[in-house]
Amino acid sequence: MEITTLQIVLVFIVACIAGMESILDEFQFHRPLVACTLIGLVLGDIKSGIIIGGTLEMIALGWMNIGAAVAPDAALASIISTILVIAGQQSIGAGIALAIPLAAAGQVFTIIVRTLTVGFQHAADRAANKGHLTSLSWIHISALFLQAMRIAIPALIVAISVGTSEVQLLLSKIPEVVTNGLNIAGGMIVVVGYAMVINMMRAGYLMPFFYLGFVTAAFTNFNLVALGVIGAVMAILYIQLSPKYNRSAVTSHPAASSQDIDNELD
Repeated sequence: MEITTLQIVLVFIVACIAGMESILDEFQFHRPLVACTLIGLVLGDIKSGIIIGGTLEMIALGWMNIGAAVAPDAALASIISTILVIAGQQSIGAGIALAIPLAAAGQVFTIIVRTLTVGFQHAADRAANKGHLTSLSWIHISALFLQAMRIAIPALIVAISVGTSEVQLLLSKIPEVVTNGLNIAGGMIVVVGYAMVINMMRAGYLMPFFYLGFVTAAFTNFNLVALGVIGAVMAILYIQLSPKYNRSAVTSHPAASSQDIDNELD
């Protein structure tokens, strides 16, 4: 697939927004579900973008920065893997498998950029001490610009090169055993990522619903809307029937029984 100049510009803009949002965390444009969908919309295949984004989102749910530990970069992995799948004509499984090393590379870029921004922080302190508010604002914008370029430059390079005939020929020459291996690895990565999320939740009392949902999805032809409605109804029934959420009703019975005893004694 040949990418037009307009599409390259739009990919660059989306990548800039995703790079800044990975620091701001305000509108969540860096999350795979949003970033992949936007790239799919730009490249004219929003369905593939949503599928890749939804799959990567299950993997990236457990990725978070804790203290000084930097998580893998979901934004870079989402954007470049979507470009490779849609414009590079790669399979979705291969794109998912490639997203993991891309996220690790983005993690390195994140550490480099954050190290560079230490100088910006000292410059901001000096500007604040001198009362130079305009300089302070430009320092913050410049540091945010570095975060945008951390995603935008690699995405721009991939978007420009993947549409060339040389790269398309190179991608088509990849042996089938390699592509099949990437598809299998992509499926395993999704399962492992979802298992990590479930392990972090440690909600054992909800596991019967998980197994029931898996069996229902595997042995029926229900679509996602039907499964979502069934899940919502079961959640409502669980809340209504579980003593955990009806403590007020349970505690009201002893009080009522004591009043009946008093009435009989009277």
